[in-house]
Amino acid sequence: MIYRPTYVNKIMAFTDTPFIKILTGVRRCGKSTILRMIMEKLHEEKNIPEKRIISYRFDSMEYEDINAKQMYAELKSRISPEGRTYFFLDEMQEIEGWEKVVNSLASDFDVDLYITGSNSRMMSSEISTYLTGRYVSFRIYTLSFSEYLTFKRRYASLKDQRSELAEYIRLGGFPAVHLQKYRDDEVYTIVRDIYNSTVFSDIVKRSQIRKVDQLERVVKYTFDNVGRTFSAKSVSDYLKAERRALDNETVYSYLEKLEKAYLLHRCSRYDLQGKEILKTQEKFYLADTSLRYSVLGYNDDTVASSLENVVYLELCRHGYTVHIGKTINGEVDFVAVRQNEKVYVQVTQRIDSEKTEKREYERLLEIRDNYPKYVLRTDEFAGGNYEGIKTMNAADFLLLDEY
Repeated sequence: MIYRPTYVNKIMAFTDTPFIKILTGVRRCGKSTILRMIMEKLHEEKNIPEKRIISYRFDSMEYEDINAKQMYAELKSRISPEGRTYFFLDEMQEIEGWEKVVNSLASDFDVDLYITGSNSRMMSSEISTYLTGRYVSFRIYTLSFSEYLTFKRRYASLKDQRSELAEYIRLGGFPAVHLQKYRDDEVYTIVRDIYNSTVFSDIVKRSQIRKVDQLERVVKYTFDNVGRTFSAKSVSDYLKAERRALDNETVYSYLEKLEKAYLLHRCSRYDLQGKEILKTQEKFYLADTSLRYSVLGYNDDTVASSLENVVYLELCRHGYTVHIGKTINGEVDFVAVRQNEKVYVQVTQRIDSEKTEKREYERLLEIRDNYPKYVLRTDEFAGGNYEGIKTMNAADFLLLDEY
């Protein structure tokens, strides 16, 4: 196992507290491995006996027909009489009524609970109905650029940072594809399998969708339009032009399901002048850039928007709530807010003319506050500051601990 301290340390800060620890995220992003890391640390560093560290994987065939009452009885039978029992319950959402089980265990026994899940029944809106005030939720993402470098260093020599960033954008950050050297087509085969299992298990099967081809067309449109603002009507109009009629409400429902399966992230626009979130023309970003290429094939023309996707995810990893910033004359790619902090980020692959330079910097210069402002690019450039705006290579920005 390759250690992922960012998540492990954050989660372990809540060890031996009454809160149920819930790890959520897209399939195969590393939730189960992080659970194993925490189990190891409890045993090796906190000297918890192995017999008091109990783990279950509920997507196993062994538990296919188990119900909530049987699950409760099974877990109750494993509680140690010699001290606190530490339960690690993987893919809990597979069991109908899991929320009542963990609620009862937490209320009635001396237990410390760690849970993972990868679909809508593990989203905060669902969990809060049953576990109000009793849980802390941790969103797990695929590998960051820094983690990708750590993984790759184990099996290959690293190139320069900028070349590695190009490879990271192309191959994405699912941990499974960076445990050894794979060809691009092998990477996309692995990722396509993750995509298929998510769409068919967490969306089609669970929601009993009959017209799978319609869903897949919505997916392809969304994946092809990463980083562009669009609405359900845009998708509907596009499909009508292809003689595939689909009403706005159905499109919206599909987008919501893709979001709840953690394949998509919705990024709303924020009016920087009116200080309000706008309800129209949102953007969607993918849980990992490799999803786009595994479904649509790789295309050099999409690198700019995939770079934007990578920066968006990195801001999310740092705990920021991220919006598109609407200014008087245009848009700022990202306005990231975390408590009393704020960061503005403009992402561009290259600046090759005065007109492009003016466009990228002018939007940030319109914003009259003292919060950090960045223009990120991947080409060669001289200097690092433009009227107070920091200019950085995107690879360097992605490796910063703080902004």
